[in-house]
Amino acid sequence: MTWSPSLNPTSSMFWSVILALLPILAIFWALIIRKMPGHLASMLAMAVAFIVACTVYHMPFKLAVFSTTYGIIYGLFPVCWIVVNALFLFNIIVKSGQFELIKQFISGITTDQRLQVLLIAFSFGAFLEGTAGYGAPVVITAAMLAGLGFKPLYAAGICLIANTAPVAYGAVGIPIIVLSQISGLPEMAVSQMVGRTLPLLSLLLPFYLIAIMAGPKQIKSVFPALFVSGISFAVLQWFSSNYLGPTLPDIIAGIGSLVALLLFLKYWKPKKSWKTAGNQTVFASPVNRTPKSLVFKAFSPFLLLTLFIMLWGVPAVREHLDQLGSLAAAMPGIHHVLQDPQGQPVAKIIQFNYLSTPGTAILFASLLALPIIKLSFRKAIFIYLATLRQLKYALLTISFIMGFAYLLNDSGITLTLAMAMANTGVLFPFFAPILGWFGVFITGSDTSSNALFGKLQYETAQKIGINPLITVAANASGGVVGKMISPQSIAVAAAGGGLIGQEFQLLRFTLKHSFILLLLICLIVLLQAYVFDFIIPNASSMLSTHQGQNIRDLADIQTLLK
Repeated sequence: MTWSPSLNPTSSMFWSVILALLPILAIFWALIIRKMPGHLASMLAMAVAFIVACTVYHMPFKLAVFSTTYGIIYGLFPVCWIVVNALFLFNIIVKSGQFELIKQFISGITTDQRLQVLLIAFSFGAFLEGTAGYGAPVVITAAMLAGLGFKPLYAAGICLIANTAPVAYGAVGIPIIVLSQISGLPEMAVSQMVGRTLPLLSLLLPFYLIAIMAGPKQIKSVFPALFVSGISFAVLQWFSSNYLGPTLPDIIAGIGSLVALLLFLKYWKPKKSWKTAGNQTVFASPVNRTPKSLVFKAFSPFLLLTLFIMLWGVPAVREHLDQLGSLAAAMPGIHHVLQDPQGQPVAKIIQFNYLSTPGTAILFASLLALPIIKLSFRKAIFIYLATLRQLKYALLTISFIMGFAYLLNDSGITLTLAMAMANTGVLFPFFAPILGWFGVFITGSDTSSNALFGKLQYETAQKIGINPLITVAANASGGVVGKMISPQSIAVAAAGGGLIGQEFQLLRFTLKHSFILLLLICLIVLLQAYVFDFIIPNASSMLSTHQGQNIRDLADIQTLLK
């Protein structure tokens, strides 16, 4: 038996779109209106998706079950595996007492929480996104801010918003690499085009974060620091994406902006230190007397994390680890049974690359840090079990959301909504980022969104007569602001900020900011298409080189989607 989805199952595009929206509206209703915990909201949305897929799209019930199960498996591994180990690493730092030294060190740099947000959520978070990705940056930075005395809701919400600018180049550039392979455009050209959009967002983001935290009036008193943080990040992101490729922008911009701000704060301080109301942080003055050896010891788990993640990112190392420990099997009941709209069979392979996944790198870094931070292996086991208990509902939410996402994609629901946006004609450049935003909202991943819509963006641009680089890159650029409201990201941030069961508060916090920043990117892309088209890189000059590269096959790309 084979089955192919229909993009217009009711023969009326209007009604097909209305019915396709029902699962999306269900999860918003459950989280925002009914204030359901994330795992219950995701179960409800999955049930609505099941009904629409089976009754409207006539997807066979068994196929819908297998599709959802495939997504749940992917949610458990590698996504949940990464989240659990990232929070475990932070928990061992806390339980060993090392986080108290980290707090003293950071307060020695500045007691101003506006500047702490720039250092941790913006710069350090971007660096983690560039190395690990997959939700690890939000888990770690949200937990760090909460540990520094930030209100948990603000800690998690601010980290979600701060983690927008680096998403397109996350996990050593995988979203851009996949987008290039799917669209057929040169990797360097796509990297350059995205790198001529997102630096504008990166420059504004520090100011935007402080306006959210403290109000617009507080911007003036820390304007020099905001400018240093934003301009250093934006310039380094632009330079590395345009001249070095897609693998290093987050790492270079994250470290560069962190170092630039640290150096700047040696010579400049705000006149008054600012803290959120009700904050329990007690450090009184930014005088750092913590011995450097103790500071190094306290940060050693993060340093080991960086080392292991960067090592795991080396292709030769990753391939060797896959040879040593990796399992793959076709998903029964759905592999090559599901067909795409063109009638081609879709591979559904369960990849259990348990050694090369970033989650294992994080676990190894945590275990290696134990003797350095003087924590016994026995105590670490208890901390790991406590971390699993802490995350039990978050893990359910992530798994159900991934099942929901795969069902939407496999049934054709997602493509119906995408085709509706693609039929907007000359206005499509404005809607192209919305397509990427929607894809990340559904899947929780800019990589998956790029794989899902990259070719559609290319073909639509050709039909309306504009450069495909504009809309293809817009998919990645728009996707970054969908990350903050993706149910998967909300669940991860809630886990890091200690807000499990209160996901609705996080979604309410981030929703309007996602729309505001999305509108900004839509306007930028529209201007790129019809006014500032001179900034578009010349892809034709790179095409021959691109075509001569050793392009990954379909199985490799599907592995990258994870």
